Amino acid sequence: MSNNEHPSYLEKASRFICATRLDDLSSAARERGRWVIADSIPVIAAGMRTEEMGALVARQLANAPRGNAWVIGTGQRANPFDAALLNGTAGTWLELDEGNLFAKGHPGIQVVPAAVAAAQDMRASGADLLLAVTLGYEVSARISRAANIRLSVHPHGTYGVIGAAIAVGKLKALNQPQMRELLNVAATMGMATSRKTLLEGSTVRNIYTGHSGYMGQMAVRLVEAGFTGESDGVQSIYGGVLSDTFDRERVVAQLGEEWLITKSYFKLHCAGRYAHSAIDALEDALARTPGKQIDPSRIERIDVSAYSLAAMLNGKNITTSFGARFSVPFALASILYHGKSGLSSFDERAVANPAVQNLVSRVFVTENPSYTAAFPEKQFCDVAISLTDASVIKGRCEVTKGEPSNPHKPEELQGKFFELGAPAWGKGVTQKLYDGLMNLEAISDFRSFADELTL
Repeated sequence: MSNNEHPSYLEKASRFICATRLDDLSSAARERGRWVIADSIPVIAAGMRTEEMGALVARQLANAPRGNAWVIGTGQRANPFDAALLNGTAGTWLELDEGNLFAKGHPGIQVVPAAVAAAQDMRASGADLLLAVTLGYEVSARISRAANIRLSVHPHGTYGVIGAAIAVGKLKALNQPQMRELLNVAATMGMATSRKTLLEGSTVRNIYTGHSGYMGQMAVRLVEAGFTGESDGVQSIYGGVLSDTFDRERVVAQLGEEWLITKSYFKLHCAGRYAHSAIDALEDALARTPGKQIDPSRIERIDVSAYSLAAMLNGKNITTSFGARFSVPFALASILYHGKSGLSSFDERAVANPAVQNLVSRVFVTENPSYTAAFPEKQFCDVAISLTDASVIKGRCEVTKGEPSNPHKPEELQGKFFELGAPAWGKGVTQKLYDGLMNLEAISDFRSFADELTL
């Protein structure tokens, strides 16, 4: 295939991105896109409060060019590249960011930081920001769905580069040939990521999402400068490097009719998504007990049966707060001990608590192949709590809370926004930010809106 020949799916995808207007989105896609943006911003602010992020911000901005984009949670501004890098990195630190089982990852936190930073820099409208985020999310999520990315690869920092590039390219009104070139250029700019980082609690994993926002913008800059990609870079990477199989036509099947963004989930527990199925099963078990609590000293053992991705989170050697977020045994033990699943249940003090660690040793996680076969449409998980009196309390999850077919209540998502935002900004600023994001289409100049708020 010559450089002047392009697969039809890239033609269709780039035409769709360039031609689609906000009014072309379904009402559900618009609503979910608005919430993906709104959910991401306070999650970033909360993650920015970690010691490591504070140190990274100081070093990254020490000699960096200034700019108009929020470094969310710091009260500082930066150029769009550095802002997206830092915000994206902070956004995954606490494991509270939005995700999508069908996209096999977390598209939102890889697209939103770049799009928000570019919108501030360019004085884009809120409507244009909403459209750009939704399109970047949608097309990149479809590319991931069409591939069978190796399990050893962490999905952050891969297709997210494409999503961020699309969003920024849409804001910059790239034409169709440029957008098609952008897909190919961005496809080859992902990272060699490792899923083992999360299993070991290695915090380098958090830069993967920051990389997506930074390199997505770089891909746009390269195309604007005349750089070119392979004739089908998407196929090369997602059908030969990260994955051995790639269904090109699935990328564009029902494009504009089926919206993957509407199949996303939001998180209320600060733990890896697959651990949420076990947490839901635990909550189901607790609902069957008097007072909805169990004295940990009465617990002989806890058996968890789950689909493969949840069963992978079976680590018991938990030594850090970040590592605790990817352990089903720790999640269940800490929630049982503390009686809740808030941030404090996964902090360093919880990790150091010998009573929690003792309970961790009594949790056993195994895979149920039939549950794996049902995934991702169903997320089956069983929890059986065996007590010292020989009784057993059982709980079950079929669809994890937060999925579209088992959604969180709007007031729960609003509560999360204020719970994370108010400590960083105060109630007044948090309320003004929330009101603006819930009425994003009414904002004519996103930089002017942002300039009224110190985040």
